[in-house]
Amino acid sequence: MATAADIAPRNDRELVSAFLMEATPDQLFKAWTTPALYPEWFCPKPWRAEVTRMDLRPGGGNEIMMYGPDGETHPNSGVYLEIEPGKKLVFTDAYAEGWIPNPDSMMTAVITFEPQADGKTLYVARVGHPTVEKKTQHETMGFHDGWGVVAQQLEAVARTL
Repeated sequence: MATAADIAPRNDRELVSAFLMEATPDQLFKAWTTPALYPEWFCPKPWRAEVTRMDLRPGGGNEIMMYGPDGETHPNSGVYLEIEPGKKLVFTDAYAEGWIPNPDSMMTAVITFEPQADGKTLYVARVGHPTVEKKTQHETMGFHDGWGVVAQQLEAVARTL
């Protein structure tokens, strides 16, 4: 069975964030799919996020607005590609709902929740980018630190469910 330390990018356009979490796959999936919980975990604080739309089905749209401490706003929208409750969530900003292509696409994320024998969950976020340049841009924006903080916040919220 793989451990978080064993998880590596599969190509030069992928970034990976992997953690062994003290929460069940179902708890983590619920945190990812409950809009009211996003302000508690989705952005590194002092940023916060609000879900304005979440249509949890393949092809369903999602819209999340991130708010910065100095009044900044950063909209995120896309579509879900695959949903396996308690196991996997795949989404992309390559399209808007209705399969309208996004020429400024940044990523496709594959989030998996793998139960471990000790009751923990191997949480893996594989984030693929359309180009090496987009991957580098995401990395420079703070992918590793940011997604690491978010994973800690996610785990804390999931443990309460």
